[in-house]
Amino acid sequence: MTVRIGAEEEFHVLDAESGRLVPRAGLLLERLGTTGFSRELQQSAVESNSEVHDTLDGLYADLSGTRRRLAAAAAQEGLAVVAAGTVPLARVTPRDVTADPRFRRMAEEYRRVADEQLICSAQVHADVPDRDTAVRAMCLVSPWLPPLLALSASSPYWLGSDTGYASWRTMLWQRWPTAGPAGCYRDAAEYDAAVAELIGSGVISDSGMLYQDVRPSAHQRTLELRIGDACPRAETVVLIAGLFRALVRDACHRLERGADPRCDGHHEWLRAAGWRAARSGLEGPLVDPWTRRAAPAHLVLRRMLHRLRPALEASGDFATVRDLLDEALAAGSAADRLRRTVREADLPTGIDLLVTETRGDRLPARAGARRPRPQVTARRAGGRSPLHPVIAPGTPG
Repeated sequence: MTVRIGAEEEFHVLDAESGRLVPRAGLLLERLGTTGFSRELQQSAVESNSEVHDTLDGLYADLSGTRRRLAAAAAQEGLAVVAAGTVPLARVTPRDVTADPRFRRMAEEYRRVADEQLICSAQVHADVPDRDTAVRAMCLVSPWLPPLLALSASSPYWLGSDTGYASWRTMLWQRWPTAGPAGCYRDAAEYDAAVAELIGSGVISDSGMLYQDVRPSAHQRTLELRIGDACPRAETVVLIAGLFRALVRDACHRLERGADPRCDGHHEWLRAAGWRAARSGLEGPLVDPWTRRAAPAHLVLRRMLHRLRPALEASGDFATVRDLLDEALAAGSAADRLRRTVREADLPTGIDLLVTETRGDRLPARAGARRPRPQVTARRAGGRSPLHPVIAPGTPG
């Protein structure tokens, strides 16, 4: 079974001079055009959608090319773009919601939650055979999603202050009524009935507002990962995509063999594990999915790599994912890199770091850096697929 992947990335739009978040995504989209790009709930964010790819190399080339286009277009307007869960300097106001009827309704209904939706995430899609499989696979992959959040953590600052969290975006995001662990369902019919019940309650208006950590796509035969921050380095997105593809492949294989998800109905530990990943990133403990006990992040992730090795090898991803994971653990989370830069210099220099990494430039290695960047490049021909983008645009978050 070929499990193709694609990614959706969201980017903050900043004033290049001050480093502050600005509601000028519309100006950037006018210059870029709408092919592959779309608006978000807030006018300070723009969304990009990759093509569908068979290889991590192809995905990396796609994401890197998109980031270069965005950075070049932004520079022509005196702007900069940043892929991170939050940016350090922002202003909360109800006036900056995108002029779209759906977004306006959301702003009116959810008020301060919508006003503070100054956050960006990275989502990954992986192929599944059918919707029933997607729904049943959610239960099998869910325990392993908090470590992926820890890898992505890039949002320690909020409104100019250090929150103490590696992913403050997660804490803001969880205020939406449907955010968090997905739960377990017998099949697509049961899942769709639960969605219909939520819509019928009036708490959400449509299925696009299912903001769970993982969900079956409403438009494609894919399972969609939604737990992570936007990532300054494209390599981090590729690493997460490789691990998520392996989780989905492994889950599908287990379901084909008749494996029972064995959900015990207790998801409190999953929510707690997500909180711990948001608090700690890679620099503190995570909740080990095997033991449900605290363990160092590097140990949890290396155990995850070992568990998923057969699925990674089946996709030809093991060596790349191993090398990218080695680099991620050596370099630390984006949240930690940002904090170190701010401590050593100041907040504007930290914002410059986010802009630089998003653009794809790499600063000189720090003293004691353990290894060079793995060669994640588009070596194979045909990295781009003629298929349509992975996800339909227009959903916030």
